[in-house]
Amino acid sequence: MAGERQARLADRIRVILAERLEKGLRDPRLGFVTITDVRVSGDLQHASVFYTVLGSDEERVASGAALNSATGMLRKEVGRQLNVRLVPTLEFIPDALPETAGHIADLLRQARERDAEVAKLAAGATHAGDADPYVRDADDEDDEDHLDR
Repeated sequence: MAGERQARLADRIRVILAERLEKGLRDPRLGFVTITDVRVSGDLQHASVFYTVLGSDEERVASGAALNSATGMLRKEVGRQLNVRLVPTLEFIPDALPETAGHIADLLRQARERDAEVAKLAAGATHAGDADPYVRDADDEDDEDHLDR
């Protein structure tokens, strides 16, 4: 039951913050921010808000500073729309999703290159040994001839 409430509260906080950031803040440091996930603690007193910023490293740092300075105003907005007795504190955490995705893309590219090399080597390869590796007795061949008739 508590897990469902945590999930509902986290989802609602994510929507409220995304809508508020879409309207914009009066901070020129804020770039193109996307809220990727919100996790609420078991006692519903703390919310970790994960975000990504489209742009350079300087824009990411500036947007993080803008979010941290606007935490009080954003918490007030969340409290106004949630109608809960205790409004959770907000902690903005940069999400490592773009870096992780880039690393995974590099690993997949390397795997495709290795697969292509193996396929190239396998194209001209032949089996080691006889084409028919099973040992057959002369009697077995005669029995097969009787079965075919």
